[in-house]
Amino acid sequence: MRSLIPLVSNPLYSYPFDSRHRFPMEKFSLLFNHLREIGIAAESNVFRPGRVRSEVLALAHCRNYINDFCENQLSPKAMRRMGLPWSEGLRQRSLISPNGTLLTAQLALKYGMACHLAGGTHHAHYDFASGFCIFNDLAVTARTLLAQGKVQRILIFDCDVHQGDGTANILQNDTSAFTCSVHCDKNFPARKARSDLDINVAAGSSDQAYLELLSAALEQALLLSKPDLVLYDAGVDIYEHDPLGLLNISTAGIRERDRLVLETCVERGIAVATVIGGGYDRDQQALARRHGIAVEEAARLFTHLN
Repeated sequence: MRSLIPLVSNPLYSYPFDSRHRFPMEKFSLLFNHLREIGIAAESNVFRPGRVRSEVLALAHCRNYINDFCENQLSPKAMRRMGLPWSEGLRQRSLISPNGTLLTAQLALKYGMACHLAGGTHHAHYDFASGFCIFNDLAVTARTLLAQGKVQRILIFDCDVHQGDGTANILQNDTSAFTCSVHCDKNFPARKARSDLDINVAAGSSDQAYLELLSAALEQALLLSKPDLVLYDAGVDIYEHDPLGLLNISTAGIRERDRLVLETCVERGIAVATVIGGGYDRDQQALARRHGIAVEEAARLFTHLN
């Protein structure tokens, strides 16, 4: 029995990075520090993942692509699509983060709930990077757990403001992995993939309309997928002032969303693992606190599980 919710993090998630870049690389360390300050992260409940094994990564990605990225051999076009400058720091974090989500899922299966303080790289495709995403931690985790027989059915419930196109495409023929994406209709990517269930939220939507759509989507996704485990991408780029969001969701709306998703899973006895997904606020301290909302709600619920 555990009194504190299992958290998964690695100091290498935040590495020296150009502060002028749109991607807020410091948010991962700031999130960990925030959770430590409010008493949710402690030495006893933080697990540190190592590098993912190549055979695990290859369950969801092309080996040639994996090698080209690791050896800094991507073409200029592929680099532009990736959206991040290659560095040894990026290589290291990109090989650890998928293992972090896998570890989080394993802990969730053991304890009922666990949180990864990174993850949600849902734009990564089988053989190319896209939208700041190199390897798809959600697809890697789903494929691995299914291959190992740890779960029979898995639901990826993606609430990032951007559609989880890479996840949908990688898992499109996996009948045991159900992909549901609740995203802004007018946002990236311009060409949407086909998830098992796509919920297109109109640009400018506010809390009530968004939460009604999300609640119905969750009910439908759970009914159709009947999962043993939910991977919940709790992206906070739905926030009203996020520069890449286009939705009008308040901080209170984000908390209500996270509470709704997590409570529903707990009430139905379904294990749930969270990843933080997108969030691009230039105020990275505020952004870290926003990412912390899902963890706070999970921690609150976890006390009733254990």
